[in-house]
Amino acid sequence: MRQRGGMPMRAHIGDQLIVESPTTGATKRDGEIVGIHHDDGTPPYDVRWSDTDQVTLVFPGPDAHIHPIGDEPTRQREETGHRGSATTRRGARSLSEAVVMALVEDATAAPSMHNAQPWRFQYFRRRRVFHLRADLRGALPHSDPELRALHIGCGAALMNLRVAVAHEGWEAQTRPLPDPGDPMLLASLTLTRPLRDEADPGALYPAVRTRHTSRYPFDEREIPAPVQTALVEAAHREQVALSFVSGWHLQSVVDLALEAEARNLTDPGAAADLARFTRGADDTRPATEGVPESAFGPRRRVGNAPMRDFAGGRTVPGRPAADFETLPHLVLLSTSRDRPVDWLRTGQAVERVLLQATLEGLSASFVTQALEWQDLRWPLRDPMSGMAYVQMVLRLGYGPPGTRTPRRPVDDVLDIEP
Repeated sequence: MRQRGGMPMRAHIGDQLIVESPTTGATKRDGEIVGIHHDDGTPPYDVRWSDTDQVTLVFPGPDAHIHPIGDEPTRQREETGHRGSATTRRGARSLSEAVVMALVEDATAAPSMHNAQPWRFQYFRRRRVFHLRADLRGALPHSDPELRALHIGCGAALMNLRVAVAHEGWEAQTRPLPDPGDPMLLASLTLTRPLRDEADPGALYPAVRTRHTSRYPFDEREIPAPVQTALVEAAHREQVALSFVSGWHLQSVVDLALEAEARNLTDPGAAADLARFTRGADDTRPATEGVPESAFGPRRRVGNAPMRDFAGGRTVPGRPAADFETLPHLVLLSTSRDRPVDWLRTGQAVERVLLQATLEGLSASFVTQALEWQDLRWPLRDPMSGMAYVQMVLRLGYGPPGTRTPRRPVDDVLDIEP
């Protein structure tokens, strides 16, 4: 067997076997070489085909050639976890442990309620599959008894993983809730083949590490119509409706959030959830989760921005007060049904919107208080809208970037399997 150009065909484990159409020269099929039967690298090969994930014994014909991945840039990337452009990564067929850890680190940059980080990942080398699982360490038993917010947080992490995988140069297939018998398995993401071109959602990658929740005052200026349209389209790509709240409905949503905030400050269960996931300056617990005092933001002196008081009503020495917006920009993300798959979908939409907003120069914070009270959640909806279930309320605007909050170490949330 000879390569194109007359050279003998030789391969290494992990190289790509490409079979071309004899008439067009386009790729007809490709796969990863996972087994070699001769020490000199000559055929036959055991090949895992990207279209079926099945391994077969292959004697390559004249329409096949080897795409090696053992060049120096690739070796350096595999050793260091560094990722360049999708064009230079396109031939890669396997992921090193360093790259897998970097992808999951990107995923865990996602937001979650109280920064509880309710996720855990598994990566299966042979199948090139990520599993996203619920981690009940991040559950909020009083504020989120149905685990709706947990699913939304995990959906946001899944969106980040999709972005990072596309940035790494892979096409991927995502399946929500793939096993009815395992409700804690929330999604699977299978790497199917290298990208042919830059593809959605990889373009959002620059915002993955720069997006942080901002609990500071925003400017009163309007968000331009083209930016609003881009955010609506971002949510729509995840099958979630996004609407900007205005007029009488805006004041209604603000009032509901303020009512819920007042309830939370006097409710023992809400106080317990908050205490578990906030960190004072003298806190001796490991700073790997929750919201530290440095990220509380200033106390609201005046204004209608419905901010959560992460101090729980207590005085934090040195914490300033500030004037917030009179007319905050609030958006609702809504679905027509209210199932776990809708919550996962909402989480992906929320993160896609936040990443797009970050690229557009916007800051954002969460307004989830009314969503935590069943009798206040239903009135959040616009009765003129066909969307029955509000899943998330976001506050958007032009203001200071948010403060980075801690994350659990990757090795605490990732298992790599054979």
